[in-house]
Amino acid sequence: MSLQDKVMQEMKSAMKAKDTVALESLRAIKSALLMAQTEKGGATTLSEEDEVKMVQRLVKQRKDSAAIFIEQGREDLAATELSQIAVIEKFLPEQLSEEAVEKVVKATINKVGASGMKDMGKVMGLVSKELAGQADGKTISNIVRKNLN
Repeated sequence: MSLQDKVMQEMKSAMKAKDTVALESLRAIKSALLMAQTEKGGATTLSEEDEVKMVQRLVKQRKDSAAIFIEQGREDLAATELSQIAVIEKFLPEQLSEEAVEKVVKATINKVGASGMKDMGKVMGLVSKELAGQADGKTISNIVRKNLN
């Protein structure tokens, strides 16, 4: 079942349950899907990898917004963003723990023979490809940086 079909099913359930937060989150996913499909030169259907990247982008946007709202003392708005994150994350592959990410990072460092921060880009590229959708870039970056120092 495609992401669009899953989103539509969830939207129907959210409408029946009158769950406004879930409905708003699902509409954001649907909107992003439609935007990607109708982009100039865009494919009519997205690959699974593109769909995962798009959903990750939506989660990141909401995390950034929540951080800004918390910083400004607007916990009410931050709570909305955080609850939307919970709904949107259902459409991402299961996220790996930091320990699992660290194992992959260490294996990649050994495979590439990376010795310092100058090799960070090479390691990041390989690890990001391998863990596409299973860990966010910030987590990967922090672990790579820790292991290369």
